[in-house]
Amino acid sequence: MVRAVKSGQRGLSLIGFIFVGAVLAVSGVIVAQILPTAIEYQAVLKAVQKASEGNTVVEVRSIFDKASAIDNISSITAKDIEVTKENDKVVVSFAYQREIHLAGPAYLTMKYAGRSN
Repeated sequence: MVRAVKSGQRGLSLIGFIFVGAVLAVSGVIVAQILPTAIEYQAVLKAVQKASEGNTVVEVRSIFDKASAIDNISSITAKDIEVTKENDKVVVSFAYQREIHLAGPAYLTMKYAGRSN
């Protein structure tokens, strides 16, 4: 006697496929909005490192302004950076936040901070 084995169907249903697709689409949109802020943060770090080569506060801010114009930095200006000296070395630090509107009253707040070496 041959016994037939019944097996249930496997895989995603249409509704499951639509749900997974919607979750991936929303995640993709959010990542597409976060990516430019992360790239800008890297540009700010590079500008801060370059600005720390200056000797005076005015010179540091001027170098940062020039670097931010080249890299198209809009989230932070030279007035927003903090210039200090530690062991006869100029240290430039910064902190700022970016808000990304998601939907209705929901926002994603990204806080960035850093300093030169």
